Amino acid sequence: MATIKRSNIAPLNDKLTVTIAKEDYLKGFETSLKKYSKTANIPGFRKGMVPAGLIKKMYGQSVFQDEVIKTVENEMNQYIAKEKLEIFAQPLPMTSEFPTMDVNNPSSYDFSFEVGLKPSFTIDTKGIKATRYKIEVTDEMINAEVERLQIRNGNMTEPELAESEENVLNVTFTESDKDGNTIEGGLSKDNSLLIKYFAAKARKQFIGKKNGDTATIQLSKAFEEKELDIILADLGLTKEEADKFFTLTITKVGMVEKAALDETLFTVTYPNQTIKTEAEFKEAIKKDIEGYYDQQARNQVHDQIYHALIDNTKMDFPTDFLKRWLQNGGEKQRTAEEAEKEYPVFQDQLKWTLISTQLIADHKIEVVAEDLKAFAKQQLMSYMGGQLGALGDNDKWLEDYAARMMQDRKFVEDSYHRISTDKLFQAIEGDVKAKEEKISAEKFAEKLQHHHH
Repeated sequence: MATIKRSNIAPLNDKLTVTIAKEDYLKGFETSLKKYSKTANIPGFRKGMVPAGLIKKMYGQSVFQDEVIKTVENEMNQYIAKEKLEIFAQPLPMTSEFPTMDVNNPSSYDFSFEVGLKPSFTIDTKGIKATRYKIEVTDEMINAEVERLQIRNGNMTEPELAESEENVLNVTFTESDKDGNTIEGGLSKDNSLLIKYFAAKARKQFIGKKNGDTATIQLSKAFEEKELDIILADLGLTKEEADKFFTLTITKVGMVEKAALDETLFTVTYPNQTIKTEAEFKEAIKKDIEGYYDQQARNQVHDQIYHALIDNTKMDFPTDFLKRWLQNGGEKQRTAEEAEKEYPVFQDQLKWTLISTQLIADHKIEVVAEDLKAFAKQQLMSYMGGQLGALGDNDKWLEDYAARMMQDRKFVEDSYHRISTDKLFQAIEGDVKAKEEKISAEKFAEKLQHHHH
């Protein structure tokens, strides 16, 4: 009968020695060998009629080793479950202590593994202090948005070259590497934008361009914060994907004759509202800008909470074990130097996983199917720029879209993570005392540069 001996080799780092007798694995080995004899294709023998001795000679050693290892893993997994060991990742084989196995001399074997144990820790969310920024929406910001809407809805002419920052470019975004080589299976999407919507340093590469010309950009460097958010939403990307490269192919150069500031523009912009005057139009725009910055300010409070939890939650780790696991235990093999370099970020990720998992359990946070459906609908409406209302009865269309997305495993997994994280921060916000502070949009943009979680 198999036995397991546990011994401590370092803080939060234990050694598990699994001892199995031949009675533990021989029956399974013989069963596996019989399966091979029924399915093996060997010239000169009918399928299923290969002599057992030949099968053992040809495949016996590998089947024997597989059966022994499978038995060891089963025993160890049962032990970990029974003892309720909270471990990181998977046990790491101590291969220097693995025995030599011989199908012709079955025996008792000892196998050694090391495990990294999760630390105990306490979390104090009530002691977190944060600042909730209130961004001042200026007339300049409102007027800039009015101009953007006038341009978006204006009449277009088609000059041969892009000669100023006021030119509009119809472009195809094609995902590429930094040298402009197209990434197979990457994103490709058409868009239209003014040259002046690019960051100042990125604009000059488009002046003098014509149809068919290309330029390769990195999203995070090509756009300022607000424009970047819009572009990411248009491309269906997250903030974490802002460092992607795209090659932009110009399909049309345009110059906009601005739309008049009248009821036609008001109705096109806000189809579900009755806006008659310029003052009412600007008030609606102000509310939109305030809503955008309120959400950004809320995200920034979440960022402060994240860093407070990471910085102030004391936690020990089996560092040496985790570095060995990072080097040898994952899908990607790393050198000792690579593991050493990547370890600080890896440990922070582990720390946040432990903290968030505990807080999600403490606050009894759940993500149900309705949450995922609502998220899918919200995402579609965001892509459509909030203009779904102009299409009349769109409930069925939204429902069909949400139903399709619910069949997409990657969407469900990514959305589950985002929704549960958002619910977690909403719950923690109730424990946090956030003082309000007025700030300019420019100063706030600097704060957003430090958004990491």
